[in-house]
Amino acid sequence: MHFEVTILGSNGAIPAYDRHPTSHFLNYNGDGFLLDCGEGTQIQMSRHNIKRGRLDHVFITHLHGDHFFGMMGLITSFNLNYREHTLHIHGPLGIEEIVNAHFKYAQTQLKYPIEFHVITDDRPRLVFENNALTVESIILKHRIPTTGFLFREKTGMRKILPEKIALHQIPVQDISRIKQGADYTQSDGSVIANKEMTADPAPARSYAFCTDTVYNESILDQIQGVSVLYHEATFLNMHKDRAAETLHSTTGEAATIASKAQVGKLIIGHYSARYEDLAPMLAECQEVFLNTELAIEGKSYTI
Repeated sequence: MHFEVTILGSNGAIPAYDRHPTSHFLNYNGDGFLLDCGEGTQIQMSRHNIKRGRLDHVFITHLHGDHFFGMMGLITSFNLNYREHTLHIHGPLGIEEIVNAHFKYAQTQLKYPIEFHVITDDRPRLVFENNALTVESIILKHRIPTTGFLFREKTGMRKILPEKIALHQIPVQDISRIKQGADYTQSDGSVIANKEMTADPAPARSYAFCTDTVYNESILDQIQGVSVLYHEATFLNMHKDRAAETLHSTTGEAATIASKAQVGKLIIGHYSARYEDLAPMLAECQEVFLNTELAIEGKSYTI
C-alpha cells in the first residue's frame, strides 16, 4: 500500500524565504488527508501536483491562523469546481462557527456538504477509522487547545506461500480464510497449521504529526515506535527561552522526544522566520537523533 506525506508548508507563523505556513498532505493508497491548512495551501497543492479531488478529510490541530487560514480558500475552490461529495473537517471547537460565519457574510451557498467533527483535547481519542487506517488525537501543550494526529495502518492479512498451497492442493475458496489466520483441515481430517502456509504480514506503519507544542513527555507512550514522527522544532537550542515563552519546541527537544520514543525517523518543521539557513537546525537534531530530516516543501516522504 502506498503511504507517504508531502510537505506543503514548513514555516511557523510568518511566511519567509519561500517557506509557507504549516500543511501536510498524506496519501494512503490514493486516499488524501490534509493536516493543517495554512495560508497558501491550495496554491502549494497546485504547485506540487496534488489533486484536490483526492482530498476528503482535513485535520486542523488548533485555531492559530497559521494552521487554518488557507482553509476558506480551499473550501471555496472546491465549490467553484462543482464538488458534490462531502468534505470532512476534523478540528477543535469553534472551527464550524468560523467557517459558517464566513459564508454567512459572503452570502455563499455551498454546492456540497461539509461535515464537522469536533475534537476535544482532554485525552487521546480515536477520531477517524476506515478499513485501512485509524487516526488518534495526540494531546499537545500550547497556548490554546491543540491536538496532534497519529495515523496508524491496520495490520494486514497473512501472506500466502504459493508453493505450500500447491503442495497441499488447497482449494481457492479456502485461501481467504487462511489469509485471516485459519488452519486448513484436509479431507482425511489432518490439519495443516496456518504458519506452515503463510508468512507474517508486513509491519503496520504509522505517522505522528505533532505541532505546535512545548517539550511534552506525556506523548511518549502513544507515539512509541512510530515509523515517522513529525515534530515541530521552531527554534534553535540557543533560543530555548523564546521557545518556552511561546510554548514551542527547540531542535534538541524535538530530537529528544524522537529518541525517547524510539521512532524510525524524525522530520522537523515549523521553522521560525528568523532562520534562513536551516542546516544548523538539522545539525542540532542529529546530535541527539541521527535519523532526522528537514521538512522541505514539495518533498514526499515514504512512511
